[in-house]
Amino acid sequence: MSELVQQAAVLQKYLELDQRGVIIAEYVWIDSTGNLRSKGRTLGKKVNSVDELPEWNFDGSSTGQAPGHDSDVYLKPVAFYADPFRKGDNIIVLSECWNNDGTPNKFNHRHEAAKLFEAHKSADLWFGLEQEYTLFDQFDNVYGWPKGGYPAPQGPYYCGVGAGKVFARDVIEAHYRACLYAGVHISGINAEVMPSQWEFQVGPCTDISMGDELWIARYLLHRVAEEFGVKVSFHPKPLKGDWNGAGCHANVSTKEMRAPGGMKYIEAAIEKLSKRHVEHIKLYGSDNEQRLTGSFETSSMSSFSSGVANRGASIRIPRSVNREGRGYFEDRRPASNIDPYLVTGIMCETICGAIENADMSKEFERESS
Repeated sequence: MSELVQQAAVLQKYLELDQRGVIIAEYVWIDSTGNLRSKGRTLGKKVNSVDELPEWNFDGSSTGQAPGHDSDVYLKPVAFYADPFRKGDNIIVLSECWNNDGTPNKFNHRHEAAKLFEAHKSADLWFGLEQEYTLFDQFDNVYGWPKGGYPAPQGPYYCGVGAGKVFARDVIEAHYRACLYAGVHISGINAEVMPSQWEFQVGPCTDISMGDELWIARYLLHRVAEEFGVKVSFHPKPLKGDWNGAGCHANVSTKEMRAPGGMKYIEAAIEKLSKRHVEHIKLYGSDNEQRLTGSFETSSMSSFSSGVANRGASIRIPRSVNREGRGYFEDRRPASNIDPYLVTGIMCETICGAIENADMSKEFERESS
């Protein structure tokens, strides 16, 4: 760790150099495996609108997104954020991937989700996503665990305080501040049930911005952890045995659910979800069957359930919502490695209705073909 500190001190003197009126834009995109990629470019002036950002391209054959004989994939900027690493007027640019024939790349799930949200704008959908993740050291050992052994069983780690109960808090605090600086609506953090497992929450965000902000929060987490020499895993069951898995619970509400008498709309949405359990599970993350076993605060992957304050159900209605008769519900099925565009998109499709030429349930099949 001391070597990393020394490197950071050397880097700092260069970061303080005058950029002579230009800015650096770090373009970020999602590759074929659901991982993030990025590269930077120099722009001549400060950016005030996404419309001012130029399109760019990359070698899709190196990211699994295009064949070698036709490798150019285009980056279309959709949102930008303040850069907490370079600071100043420098920015991070979230981009969609498009093919050279003018069609969205098959791994671009944002495009279809955006059409659904636009069609159902009157629903005023709010989302909050609870992103769980696990930290590993550079040798793929769970961060802070005894070498070749295990810590004490689960119990004292959830929202824990103190040495031996909490690991890598410096990484988590750095990520929290980076998100706030960038303008991500990060609403909280906490240590999770398994030691070296953490959670951050993003939201409430409306419509397509939910997926945008979660992807940027993930990017910032990877970048922060990189500086500390720590690896981030979003696998839903990073360690076999009596250890909790990792999810990305989705909190959902519409304008009608938040209004007085909203409980009937929450119940109607849950009824619709119960009829599309299989379609949702397909889009709720890979290896999710290792997590959704009915144990460790999860529901069964093979059946749908709901209940008030029940963390073992597919859908949980918070106690406060049940008492007030309005608010939101929590879908506890999504895995930690979800594409948030798929999850929020199919949620919109199911509770608000499908539209012509936009079907999230077909996205999985399109990507797999």
